Amino acid sequence: QVQLVESGGGLVQPGGSLRLSCAASGFTLDAYAIGWFRQAPGKEVEGVSCISRNNGNTYYTDSVKGRFTISGDNAKNAVYLEMNTLKPEDTAVYYCAKLRRNFYGFCGFRRDQYDAWGQGTQVTVSS
Repeated sequence: QVQLVESGGGLVQPGGSLRLSCAASGFTLDAYAIGWFRQAPGKEVEGVSCISRNNGNTYYTDSVKGRFTISGDNAKNAVYLEMNTLKPEDTAVYYCAKLRRNFYGFCGFRRDQYDAWGQGTQVTVSS
């Protein structure tokens, strides 16, 4: 059974850091790309970051470049999102998702490119 489970969210003050984890089962992450998405209150789901399996390239939405880092650990079948210098506008539920195989590992931020999603982890940035 394909399953993605996010963890690591919580309450943090502006300027703080969190590390989100995405644990995968039912498939191996080295064969697929993984994306991180988020949904803030009252807003649509937004792509945050993804890591491509073909070359390991990473991509970030402009608002998080220089602050967030995506990485993978094939041995643990997990993907991480290091979030630094957090801002109140980063407050959202964060989801990890598996790219569909027919995208050949080239990731992007379209939701329909992904065919499995975790349940999300809440990140709240507030003072």
